[in-house]
Amino acid sequence: MTYGLKLSLATAAALTLAGCDHDGWRGDHHADTAKIADDIKAREAQWNKDYADKNVSALAGVYAEDAAIASPGDPLATSGADRRKGLQSLTSDPNFALTFASDRVLVAESGELASSRGHYTITLTDKASGKPVTSSGSYLTVFKKDGGDWKAVEDFITPGPAPAPAAAAK
Repeated sequence: MTYGLKLSLATAAALTLAGCDHDGWRGDHHADTAKIADDIKAREAQWNKDYADKNVSALAGVYAEDAAIASPGDPLATSGADRRKGLQSLTSDPNFALTFASDRVLVAESGELASSRGHYTITLTDKASGKPVTSSGSYLTVFKKDGGDWKAVEDFITPGPAPAPAAAAK
């Protein structure tokens, strides 16, 4: 190989490797995590409305294609059909009512993932007595950006006493 060709290849390789090093711009391109947290809270507000309206199509649309819902006493729902079936069963209960609110929203600096942890209250028909029963607990939902919208990819619901809301910052 001639010296000129070797020099050209070495220069091209150095420029290519330098172009792969993005550490220099990462610090200046963090996501607007406060805006994303607000987007997640708005998403959850709409989600509450969709539950109140028993809108199964809108509820199913909150989830990414590869999402999982872990509801107490139910098998893990990892397919669109299983998620829709669970949502339909839940919302078809005549006594069904659900409210939830986040106590903490965390957003990755990259803006690629976010999580919401909070509390819920749900009313369903007791199978034994036929009367409405209200319970509460906690949830953890992980979101990712999917086609321009924030979609839930993991949604875990845990019964029990709802945690105390996070103390307001002073």
